Parts: sequence; structure tokens; C-alpha cells
Amino acid sequence: MRLVHLDLKGAAPRVSYLEQVFPLLSQLGANGVLIEYEDMFPFKGELEILRSPYAYSEEDIERIQQLAEQHKLEVVPLVQTFGHVEFILKHEKYQHLREVERFPNSFNPHVPDTLALLKSILAQVIEKHRRSTWIHIGADEVFHLGEGMDSKNWMSHNKGDVGTMYLKHIKEVLGFLTAQYWGLRVLMWDDMLRKISVGALRVALVARACPAAVQFLTKYVESGFEAVWFASAFKGTTGPAQAWTPLSYHLKNHLSWLKVMQAVPRLAPLRLQGVVLTGWQRYDHYSVLCELLPVSIPSLAICLQTLVNGGFTEEAKRKVLDVLGLESVQLEQSTCEGRGAFPGVEIYHMVEQVHGHLKESILKALEEESAIKGWFSPYHRKRRFGNPRNMESFGSKVLKLHEDWESFVRDLRAQLERIYFPDAVEEWMEENVNPYLDQLRDLVRDYR
Repeated sequence: MRLVHLDLKGAAPRVSYLEQVFPLLSQLGANGVLIEYEDMFPFKGELEILRSPYAYSEEDIERIQQLAEQHKLEVVPLVQTFGHVEFILKHEKYQHLREVERFPNSFNPHVPDTLALLKSILAQVIEKHRRSTWIHIGADEVFHLGEGMDSKNWMSHNKGDVGTMYLKHIKEVLGFLTAQYWGLRVLMWDDMLRKISVGALRVALVARACPAAVQFLTKYVESGFEAVWFASAFKGTTGPAQAWTPLSYHLKNHLSWLKVMQAVPRLAPLRLQGVVLTGWQRYDHYSVLCELLPVSIPSLAICLQTLVNGGFTEEAKRKVLDVLGLESVQLEQSTCEGRGAFPGVEIYHMVEQVHGHLKESILKALEEESAIKGWFSPYHRKRRFGNPRNMESFGSKVLKLHEDWESFVRDLRAQLERIYFPDAVEEWMEENVNPYLDQLRDLVRDYR
């Protein structure tokens, strides 16, 4: 299985954009999507507080699944059940469930309300995904586990460590899933398991229930796992504020995973069940947005085709260019030549302009223009005086630069609004455009 991860905890696309993207995924070799909803799920009743103002409706969730089915993509919902639960624990209503009171990252596994809450969250999500045969329970990066008073008490009374405590909670979650939803298979990330001994994993018998994505293969063979998944990345791993996707970096990531895949047959009876191509949209619920989906489509295409062809072969390259309507790809420069014909290609080109030219062109005008430095400095502007003769020497140039960027930004905003909800558009502009354009706007206002 080749699942493309859609991380919706930031810049969740409108369903109309997914209508265009799903056929593309299928064409490029994906056969499933891993959907991490967070606050975009239409939670009901007690849980309604968790919904974003722009959350998908129940009809949207149904439409997404119909689209997936139409394009032969398996839908795997992802529900975080231990760490990365800021979207839940930030609410006052659930603050008492934090492992450490100050931090909204992780659940306290010793409070009965934690499991009760998780059961209702899982039930609502599974209820709306009746066609799905898999669910992903997250369970990665449980920061501060073991630091809360309840955990310290539990460990001292049970002669246990953080690992056994972690497994105890995971077993409770799995126990609920296997009892309530017969035949539903479970996936989880494995970074927390890596720190746990073979003996403890064996005793927990988590192994039968959940494949893992991992390099630590021999350890998992010894622990009794029958199948593993790997998790690569096509975007969202090169910096929390990364706006442009580095192509060769992500290609190399997939080439390394191919090497690991070749080793799996030697580890029979362990088998490789699938790969998740992760595409993080934020590092956590509180961080800024990283690369937007349209910006990373060339990377996704390269990565998927590399997995399909066992390398970035001539055939893989040709398929990428054909499907995306491009003339060529420069891996080291992370650029593509050609107009392109993929969903969101306008945004791809416009973000490239912002990334490559906006800051540079504005700073150049403001920093290198000697008349601005000499006759229109912050000192002059603050006291509102200047010599018109010298000001006229740079005025028309600055006004034109300002007008050009303003009109460009209007177009960019219109394109973003076709794909994203207003909050995402606003956030992206504030993070990536305004810090530079505002300097120019202020200068022009003072000049006038």
C-alpha cells in the first residue's frame, strides 16, 4: 500500500480541491490516503468544542470517501490517542487530562476520563468511516510522559518505567478498538516503541495488533511483529516555517527507504505491508504552516514514482513530467520548468515568486537606494520632513515596485481562496508576504 498523508491541522484544502487531487494521486501510483483530521472533523455533541470554525461537514466527509473510492484510494483515518493532542487539551474543558499541567501536548493516561474521551472521539470518527479497514492511532512523540505526578506515582507503585506505562495505555486503546470494531486493523507510529525493550514488547503483545514504520526491523521481528510499514516524507520535514519544498532532499529520503525495503525479505516472516508518504502541514497544532500542498505536488509526484519504479528512473521522470505537464525538473535547484497542468499550479508558480523574489526585491529597493538612505531615512520619516528634489529621484521606482507587488498579491490571494478557507489564507499571507510588503507599504504611505 502507498498512502499519501493529508495533514489537516493546518491549511486544510476545500473538498473541491481534493476532487482535483485524488485522480492525480491515483495516476501517480498512490492507492490510499492517510487523513489526519484533528479539528477539521465535524465532531458532535459533547465534542463539538473541538471543531474548527471551518471544519468539514458530515457531507464533506462522505464526499471525500466517495472520491477516494472512485479513484481506488483506501481511506485510513488518523486519530491521535496519546501525544500531539494540543487541539484537545488546549480547551479548558479538557485541561485536567494533561500529563503535565503546563503543557497541552500529551494525555495523562492514569485519569479514567482520558480513555473515556478517546473512546468517544474514536467512535465518532470510525462511525463516519464505515468503509475503512484500517485506523491509525498516532501515538508518536508523547512529550513529557512520566513527568506528571500521577505517572511518577504509578511507576513507583508498579516498579514500572515510562515504556511499560506507554504500552499499558496503548493496550487499553487497542482493547477498545478490537472489542468494538471487529476486523479493523490498527497502525501507529513507532518512535516511542524504539525505546522499549524486546521483552516488554513481547509481553505487551502489541505486536499482533499494530504494524509499525521503522528501521529497527530485527528488534520488531524478535518482538513478534508480522508486518511493518515505513513512513517517508514528501514535504513538511525540513523546517517548521519552510515555504518551498526541497526536491532532492525528499527524493533521497525515498531512495534510502528503497534500500531498507530490499532488506525486508531477509527478515522473513516479517513482511512489508505499505509505505506512508507523510506531508506535514504544521509541526504541531501551535506552529506556523509549512509548505502548502500545491507547492509540494512536484515533490509528491517524484516520490511516488520513485517508489513505483524502484528508483527515480527515466521512466519515473517521464511519467512525472507527463502527468504534471512540465518540461523538466531541476532537482538540486528544486525548480520545475514549464507551465504545468496540475491542480494548484498557479499557486505553485506564485509561491515560487514570493519565495525567490519578494523579500529580495523590497530589501534591495529600501537598502540600496542611496536617496532613500540619505534623504528619506527613518529619522526624516518620523519627523515628516524631506527635500522634494531628492525624494522625486526614487519615488516613481518605489511606487511602481509597490503597485506591481500589490497587484501580484491580489492575484495570489484570489488563487489561495479557491483552495483554502479564509483562516489559512490569512495566516499564509501574514507569515510569508506581509513582513516584507508592509515595509514597502509604510514607505510608500510616508512618501505620499
